[in-house]
This record gives sequence, structure tokens and C-alpha cells, in this order.
Amino acid sequence: GTYPGDNSREGHLASMRSKGLGSQHLLGLPREHGYSASGTFGYLGGRLTLPGTGVSLLVPHGAIPQGKFYEMYLVLNKPESALLPSEGTQTVLSPAVTCGPTGLLLCRPVVLTIPHCADVDSSDWIYQLKTQSHQGNWEEVVTLDEETLNTPCYCQLEAKSCHVLLDQLGTYVFVGESYSRSAIKRLQLAIFAPTICTSLEYSLKVYCLEDTPDALKVTSPWDTRESCSFFPKLEVLPGSEISPRKLLEPWLSLSFGMICRRSPSITSGVAAREPFTAPSPWRGTARPPRSSPARSVSDRWKEKGRSSSSTSHWDSSFDTLCSHHSGTTTTTQVGPYAFKIPLSIRQKICNSLDAPNSRGNDWRLLAQKLSMDRYLNYFATKASPTGVLLDLWEAKHQDDGDLNTLASALEEMGKSEMLVVMATEGDC
Repeated sequence: GTYPGDNSREGHLASMRSKGLGSQHLLGLPREHGYSASGTFGYLGGRLTLPGTGVSLLVPHGAIPQGKFYEMYLVLNKPESALLPSEGTQTVLSPAVTCGPTGLLLCRPVVLTIPHCADVDSSDWIYQLKTQSHQGNWEEVVTLDEETLNTPCYCQLEAKSCHVLLDQLGTYVFVGESYSRSAIKRLQLAIFAPTICTSLEYSLKVYCLEDTPDALKVTSPWDTRESCSFFPKLEVLPGSEISPRKLLEPWLSLSFGMICRRSPSITSGVAAREPFTAPSPWRGTARPPRSSPARSVSDRWKEKGRSSSSTSHWDSSFDTLCSHHSGTTTTTQVGPYAFKIPLSIRQKICNSLDAPNSRGNDWRLLAQKLSMDRYLNYFATKASPTGVLLDLWEAKHQDDGDLNTLASALEEMGKSEMLVVMATEGDC
């Protein structure tokens, strides 16, 4: 379940200990985490998902030894609890995520999906995956495009997420470094205000966050007395400093339009009475600028704030925010229902493509067709390279559930017999 500060967390951890996981498995679980899920998985596998965060853990069929059942968990760590890495000119690009318990025997890799805020179109990034030891130190797991046969994982980088094939569970974070100071990191501003104001002073809370779905869940000041949020998107370069006042001025009029609608006692524009301050968003995790009282000043802002277009834009963002905090529970899927590809079809595809052939239309061509061929040697070391590729495909396509991309790849490979299998057994 979710644990936003209630007592169920302690009961859940006690239950985990009673099932014989051992205290050593819980060393990496932060005391104050923001959002988590757990489930019991066996040989058939399954999936843990934290809705609205972009974070999930896919446990493939056969990853857990037959006859064994593991209680597994997935935790979205609060930035202040995870002690995120800050080394040199590196910057954190994702939330710190814990999947556990550590030390489990896995027969095949699981797939951890985490969101990131790097602009992948700017090719100036050096990407790294780091893991946190039990002592709290961050250690490099892999630098993308520098993999070797001894590299213990594989990272599939997409526009807004990274899918990581892991043999060891633990705490992981995705970081980046710009080697010529032109890489771009995406940020967002979240603006909060009280629902009711009885004086001329109106306090706004402004948060500068990484542009990932999880950011608001673990850092927002959300409670019953606050509402309204707006999400201006920002892009920052290495060494950039946020100047919140300049960034906020165009948006304060929009926010004021919504404030007027929710608090009719306020009748004029709004402006910052004192300067904002904020540290660099590049080093470590972006922190909130200081809350600033606001007071009436400008008719021009008042007119803009009351415009219908501004108000509807605000309403849209506010509705999105409310949906993120509507009490949605975490999701656990166990067995065949967690996967898009029926097991019978999967086995036939693996049998057809695992063995290399002279024509070249084997698992290596499938990896190329699915854009998963950045480091083929990783898959070559697995008992079923095709099976690991299909696990990665499952993680990439967990939301759309569309087999067309896979069918198209097989058709282009000349594997028409696989299309017949998918057509006849697709409803299994």
C-alpha cells in the first residue's frame, strides 16, 4: 500500500520480518520513505507499480526459482532521506528508488523502470546508474556506452524513462554529467496557495522540481488547507542558477486568476514583496525557493489573471494535480495477467529466435528492430537472449498493451510463422 505518514508502514515492515526475510534485507529501506508497494511473487512472476510516478518493477516469468515465493517491495525515496549523490559536475536525473529485499536469488534479470528529467535529444550527456551501499555510499554500477562483459546490468534509455535489467535488488538512481556544458535538464515549477485567505497577505509556496511524474508526490506541501498548482516547464544548463522571481512573474497573474475564483475576498493583483532565493538546480536535487508573502499592486496583472484563457489553463493543471493526490492505491499484478505477451506465444518466439543462424534473422535482428541493440553482448550471455529482450519490451510497453510493434518487427524479420501463432493464440 501507500504510506503517507500513517501507522500502516510499521505494521507492514513487521509483517515482512515475520515472513523470514531477515533484517539484513531491510537495511536499504529508508525510515522515511514517501511512497511504496509490496507483493508476493513466485515462479510465474508479476509486476509492482507506483501509479502516477513512472516507477515500476517487472518480475519476469521464471525469475524466481520454482517452488519459491518472495515478498518483494518497491520504494520511492524522499530526496532528503536518500542522501542523493553530488559528485563533481554530476546532476541527479531521477528519483532514488529501492527495490528489495536485497540478496535474493534471481534466475533471470528483473526490470526496474524509473523516470528521468534529461533531454535525451541533446547528445552531450554522460549517463550513469548508481547504487547505494548499506553504508550509505553511492557507487557506480554502469556508465552507458562503456559496458563490458563484467557489467552487471543493462540500461535501456527512453525519452522520459530508463528501464534497467538487474540481477541484484537494491537502491538505484540515474545521474548525468555534461561534458561540454550543453546538456539540458528539465525542471518544473509547482505553485501552492491557501484555499481561503482572510487578509491582504497571501502566501505562495513555490517548489522547483525535477520534471518527472514522481516529484510532486514526495515533495509537495499538500494538505486540506492548500490548493492550486501550476507547472511551468524549465530547461537548465550546467552551472545555471534559478532566478525564481523572473521565472514566476509571467505566471503569478495566471495563478492570481485562480486565487480570485477560489477566494473572492481578494480583488486585485499579486506580486512578490521580497526576493526569492534558490540554489542551483544542477547540483543534486532542486530545492524549493523560499515561500514569499504577496500583496496587491498591479491592475495589469489583475486583468491578465481574470482572463478566461488563463483561468482555463490553470483549471487544467489543477485537475491534473488533484488526480495525483486522489488516493490512488499502488498496484500489484501477479502471474500471467501482468504481461502483454501470452506465455505460449513467448515460448514459441524464444524457440524460434534464440539460436543464431546464418541468415541473421535471430534474436540479434529482433534487438535491432526493437532499438535494444546498444550492447548486444549483455543479451548474448543469457540462457535465452530473446526472453530477456521480451522482458524489456514488456517494461517499455506496460501502458499501451499493443502487440503491433512486436508483430511488425517479426514481420520485417521474415518470421511470418510467428504472426500466425500470435493471431491464433493471442487471446490465450
